[in-house]
Amino acid sequence: MTIVYILAAILIFGVLIAVHELGHFLAAKLCGVRVNEFSIGMGPLIWHKETEETQYSLRLLPIGGFCAMEGEDEKSSNPRAFGNAAAWKQLVVLAGGAAMNFLTGLLILLILYAPVQGFRIPVYSGAEPGYGAEDCGLQPGDRFLSVDGHRVLVYGNVPLYLSRAGDRVDLVVERNGEKLRLDGVYLPYQTRVDENGNKTQRRGINIGWEVDPPTVGNKLHYTWNTAVDYVRTVWLSLGELVRGAVGLRDLSGPVGIVNTMSQVGSQSPTAADAARSLLDLAALIAVNLAVMNLLPLPALDGGRIFFLLLNGVLFALFRKKIPAKYEGYVHMIGMAGLLALSLVVTFSDIGKLFGI
Repeated sequence: MTIVYILAAILIFGVLIAVHELGHFLAAKLCGVRVNEFSIGMGPLIWHKETEETQYSLRLLPIGGFCAMEGEDEKSSNPRAFGNAAAWKQLVVLAGGAAMNFLTGLLILLILYAPVQGFRIPVYSGAEPGYGAEDCGLQPGDRFLSVDGHRVLVYGNVPLYLSRAGDRVDLVVERNGEKLRLDGVYLPYQTRVDENGNKTQRRGINIGWEVDPPTVGNKLHYTWNTAVDYVRTVWLSLGELVRGAVGLRDLSGPVGIVNTMSQVGSQSPTAADAARSLLDLAALIAVNLAVMNLLPLPALDGGRIFFLLLNGVLFALFRKKIPAKYEGYVHMIGMAGLLALSLVVTFSDIGKLFGI
């Protein structure tokens, strides 16, 4: 069954990239920008249909697609060329791919949450004896709203942010319908040895849960909260990368992602569980693609948006813009850097597959 999950993972990854290009395509059409070709898949052409201005193509390799707009990378005299469109229209088109990825993540999460019978709400359920947390100020039933300044969006946020906090933690809880701030709560990690001689580190408080009913409103609410939490997870990961808390070895590219998805599918007890796990990962990847593509880095959509905004500011102040050829050089260098990074990460992923 592993090969089935590998193929499913490759297909999911390809679909998410194609969806990104679909976002650019729909935004371009909405803004009146001419699209010369919109393709699903890459490589040799299997099927195509010519219309008055756009060729719709289906290509052999199911690894994404592309949206080729008039005047996207070169000058064009066509008034409907991308480069001749108003700045706000260019911004909409550039952001369309990321927006579609984020909407896809929301849709997948909504599908996953449609059949659930309730949502867990993290609450304080008491202190463990001997850890000194009995007088921490929390009362059983307190609902966690914030941990160290991080809003609690889903149940897993509480143990996650407690694990990242110091000995003193700033908490916001809901007690009897009222919001209560508890600043500097002393909850130090303490080492204990169990009957088998294993050492554990715990703060000495127990996190339980109550259940929110599965109303339509709650399903929409938790769908949105989960998607926003995925965005925050991406930012946390980027922050750890910048600080050096994680290295290139910890990054994963397409090879690593496909391998992770196939492992998740293979280790699931049933096909239904595998499908749910793969969809959950697909939602995370979709949101991840949205965030990463909007980073102000050369060659990414976010980098092009950055130059668009920068040129707007420069034109407003000095009636000048950065020459297109210099912007092109920056994106070219950025693309080379991204390709080099992709190669390094891909070789790292392959090495991890073989235990190297």
